[in-house]
Amino acid sequence: MTMTRAGLADGREILFFSLPGNDVRPVPDVRPLAARPEAAQSEVRRDRQTGDWIAIAALRQDRTYKPPADQCPLCPSPHGDSSEVPAADYDVVVFENRFPSLSHAGPGAEPLDSEEDRGPGVGRCEVICFSSNHTTSFFELSHDHARLVVDVWRQRTETLLDLPGVEQVFCFENRGEAIGVTLSHPHGQIYGYPYLTPRTTSMLRQARIFAENNGGANLFADILARERKDEARVIASNEHFTAFVPFAARWPVEVHIYPNRHVHNLTDLSEPELDGLTDIYLDVLGRFDRMYPTPLPYISALHQYRPDRGQQDGYFHIELMSVRRSANKLKFLAGSESAMDAFITDVTPEQMADRLKELAS
Repeated sequence: MTMTRAGLADGREILFFSLPGNDVRPVPDVRPLAARPEAAQSEVRRDRQTGDWIAIAALRQDRTYKPPADQCPLCPSPHGDSSEVPAADYDVVVFENRFPSLSHAGPGAEPLDSEEDRGPGVGRCEVICFSSNHTTSFFELSHDHARLVVDVWRQRTETLLDLPGVEQVFCFENRGEAIGVTLSHPHGQIYGYPYLTPRTTSMLRQARIFAENNGGANLFADILARERKDEARVIASNEHFTAFVPFAARWPVEVHIYPNRHVHNLTDLSEPELDGLTDIYLDVLGRFDRMYPTPLPYISALHQYRPDRGQQDGYFHIELMSVRRSANKLKFLAGSESAMDAFITDVTPEQMADRLKELAS
């Protein structure tokens, strides 16, 4: 992997990551963009009912919304005048979001004051484009290209974890209009939050309770061991990773991918493990796309932890989920789910696991 650093017209950073032998040459970004603001334009406020932080980012109302394919802001811009990517071609590219929920993490950034109920929306929001091909998907990438994406996730995780003002790094992909995607180009996002997110906080709390009640044992390792022993919900495995439908799945289609040894985040994985992750990730996404006549909308969420901040009980894993409950029906998060966070599923995890097992290539 080689990395080429460049800048966009408003001062944001853009990084080009290339496969061996590919020579990517950025051109000047000549779009007439206003200079990037010198301070965060959003804020975070604490919900006193739950203790959760909420980002308030009104500037995102103006973000690009479902443009025609010939006006896609993520496609290559050979002359530097038509998109966010000033180059004739690229393999994988990362740049700061033009409409960020959080921004300006780095030197001088102050951590959130836990005694206050509001603060500036300091953090970092990046866009990662998986390919210059507008009509492809992650599943359709070659192994080497998909491994490049995994390597970029790893590199960005390491970089963002070192930024002042960032407490947690979250890599994710939203795929499909049913999920709410407004740009159809294959891409994901990387968030550097200034706080620990509610779901991470909840999982770490459960892991700490489990460890205290079980002689220091790890909750996630125990979950993995039970799934591997039971086998009913395991849909794929290799030397380094296991993919399974969780025992208490919340979503109609839900798969978790765990490394077979305890690591905290992507930076802990060895080269063979990164290959194993790439293989099983492509395997799962392939099963998703073979499930129905049209591609499955999904969210892919990489859960990462940092032991330097007291998160030793965390266990890196990926959670993939879809709101599609049949070929032509969606699962809407209505009253019980949205108001009370009490999920009700329409298919048993075992039934979904059996279906995914049948979809092996």
